[in-house]
Amino acid sequence: QVHLVESGGGLVQPGGSLRLSCAASGSIFSINDMGWYRQAPGKQRELVATITRGGSTNYADSVKGRFTISRDNAKNTVFLQMNSLKPEDTAVYYCNAQVVRTWLGTPYDYWGQGTQVTVSS
Repeated sequence: QVHLVESGGGLVQPGGSLRLSCAASGSIFSINDMGWYRQAPGKQRELVATITRGGSTNYADSVKGRFTISRDNAKNTVFLQMNSLKPEDTAVYYCNAQVVRTWLGTPYDYWGQGTQVTVSS
């Protein structure tokens, strides 16, 4: 089994910052891409940012210049630093990891349980 546990969500005022963390544990040989997605009420889940094992990143246009994704491969952990937060960033944020469980195994997607981020004055 593989588990992804997120932390760091909460309530913040517009213009504020939050840092999300997501740690993967369990039967893991390696992790390819990791990423963050979010889902606001009444909307579909959308990509926020992804990062490859080598550190290449990709961001949604709506968060470029404000959010930074990073990872610690030794600890199977991914982070999302969110600055200059806006009310429209309010959503449940989900961590994703493409996990390979054995040598030459097929990568499978795993998801965290989600953490609420609310931006409001």
